[in-house]
Amino acid sequence: MVATRTRLAGVLAGYLADVVLGDPVRGHPVAAFGRAAAAVERVTYRDSRAAGVVHVAVLVGALSLLGSALQRTADRGGWPWSIATTAGATWVSVGGTSLVSTGLEMAELLEGGDVEAARRLLPSLCGRDPAWLDGAGLARASLESVAENTSDAEVAPLLCAAVGGAPGVLAYRAINTLDSMIGYRSERYARFGWAAARLDDAANYGAARVTAALVVLCAPLVSGSPAGALRAWRRDATRHPSPNAGVVEAAFAGALGVRLGGPTQYRHELQIRPTLGDGHEPTVTDLRRAVALSRTVQAGTAVLAGLVAYRWRP
Repeated sequence: MVATRTRLAGVLAGYLADVVLGDPVRGHPVAAFGRAAAAVERVTYRDSRAAGVVHVAVLVGALSLLGSALQRTADRGGWPWSIATTAGATWVSVGGTSLVSTGLEMAELLEGGDVEAARRLLPSLCGRDPAWLDGAGLARASLESVAENTSDAEVAPLLCAAVGGAPGVLAYRAINTLDSMIGYRSERYARFGWAAARLDDAANYGAARVTAALVVLCAPLVSGSPAGALRAWRRDATRHPSPNAGVVEAAFAGALGVRLGGPTQYRHELQIRPTLGDGHEPTVTDLRRAVALSRTVQAGTAVLAGLVAYRWRP
């Protein structure tokens, strides 16, 4: 019982730290992990799936072992250290506040007509090529990214922290970071990045569906449609090439009454995405509503994660 209560307190403290403080200003551990992963890649890279499996196993395993060592040491020090360790690992692994602030900054730039500045900001949200996008395209890309990252940057890590404490949430952050670095279908990563992409799909499978369910529940709080969210989720999600992004983006589209999908230009390829939802093309107002919906879903996830942490018996 003590262990579950300390994990509960740690998860909620980590969530609140993100709400109040946002991401660490300097020396962010995720950035440090990214630099380490890039250095390891220079040694492990081969144009093969097997090399990619080794790369992912080494990095995810190393961060998981580090989290386990930190958790064991903290547990021996007593409940304050246990709470602090889970809280710290959760805080550096979530990114909900940064997602919200970046989404709002994008909305302000688009409202002011500063398309060039909005293009410069877009890489903070997603990996698309901003040079191809006008104001409407930037609004759609940003809304889709807010939707997907609500799951990846907040829901999934909070649930992993609730179930696995510091080791669980750090392992998830390693998996998701590697996917963002090498999980592409580019010439370089089509084979080497395969393991990172597939592992990320597996790690986010449950969280994406929890996110969609919370979108259905929270839609009325942003004048959205629960029925629309549920209908688009059930009808359109499987059209998307990602088993998880499609679920979340479809739910957001239905809740907000917008239409997502269409031509999507990445730096390495042009993808023709299927249509999600059956409303109008997203506007800046819709982007603001999506940010508000994301913030509400994040708060709902914190409550759910607290319940999971309290009830979970490892």
